[in-house]
Amino acid sequence: MNPYWELNFFQFFPVFFGRLFQSKELAPDEIQVFVLALISIASALIGSLLVLKRMTMLANSLSHTILLGIVIAYLFLSAQGGEQLTINFSVLIAAAVVTGLITTVLTQVLNHVIKLQEDASIGLVFTALFALGIILVTLYTRNAHIGLEIVMGNADALHFNDLKIALGVALTNVFFILLFFKEWKLICFDQGLASSLGFRPALFNYLLMLLTSATAISAFRAVGVLLFLAFLVGLPLTARLLTHNLKNMLLLSCGIGVVCSLVAVALSRHFLTVYHAPLSTSGLVVVLIGLAFAVVMVSTRSRKNVKI
Repeated sequence: MNPYWELNFFQFFPVFFGRLFQSKELAPDEIQVFVLALISIASALIGSLLVLKRMTMLANSLSHTILLGIVIAYLFLSAQGGEQLTINFSVLIAAAVVTGLITTVLTQVLNHVIKLQEDASIGLVFTALFALGIILVTLYTRNAHIGLEIVMGNADALHFNDLKIALGVALTNVFFILLFFKEWKLICFDQGLASSLGFRPALFNYLLMLLTSATAISAFRAVGVLLFLAFLVGLPLTARLLTHNLKNMLLLSCGIGVVCSLVAVALSRHFLTVYHAPLSTSGLVVVLIGLAFAVVMVSTRSRKNVKI
C-alpha cells in the first residue's frame, strides 16, 4: 500500500523524510520526487549555459523537434516488432542525437549560408520539424500513448527504470560540466577570447546541443517536451537574479529545482487527498518555478530600489 495515501500537504513531509534513509522499496510518490529532482538538476546545469550563451531559442527548438525523432524511432521499432519505445532508451538517445544534429545544422545553414536572421532560421526549422512530428503522431500512433505522453508528460506513470535513466543523464551532465568547467566559463562570457586561445566554441555548442537533446529525452515521460523548457530556462533565470557567479548559479538553480519538485509532489498528493482533484504533478512543478522566479524578481528589484 502507498504510505502517502490520504496524506495532506503537511503530513507528506514527515513521512517522506522519515522513509528517506530506510532500505525500503520506493513508493510512487518518492519515485516522482527523485525523477523530477534529477530532471531539474540535469536541466538546470545545461540551461544555465544556454541562458548565458543566449541559446535558449535554439534549445526551445530542440526540445520540440526531437518529437520527430522519437516518433520515427517508435515507428521503426514497431515495424521491427521490437520493445516498447518507453523502455528502449538507447534508441531514444540515438533518435534525439540525430534530430538534434539535424535541427542545429539546418539552423546554421539557414543563418550562415542563406543569410537568414538567427531567430527566423530557428523559427522556420522549429515549426517545420515539430509540425511534421505532430502529423506523424496523429497518423501512426493513435492507439498508443506516445503522443500525449511526449507532449504533456505523465509523472504518475513513472517507475524505477525512469529513475535510473534520469540519474544517468544527470550524472552525465555533471561530468561534462565539471570536466570542461573552465572552458564553459570562458566560452559563455568571452567567446572571442576563447577562440583566440585555441578553443573551438562551435564544438562546445554541438556538445551542448547533444546534452540538451539527451536531457529532453530523459524528461519527456515525466514533463513532456512542452513543459521541459520551463526546467531548462526558468531555473537558471531565477538563479541568475540572485548571483553573478557561474558556480553559485549552477548550485542555486539545481537547489531551486529540487525544492520545487518536492513541494509539487506534496501539493499533488494534497489536492488528490483533500479535493479529489488529480492535478498534473509536472504542471505544478512548472507553476512553482514560475512563482519562484516572480518572487525573486520582485524581491531583488525591491532591494535595488531601496535608498540607503
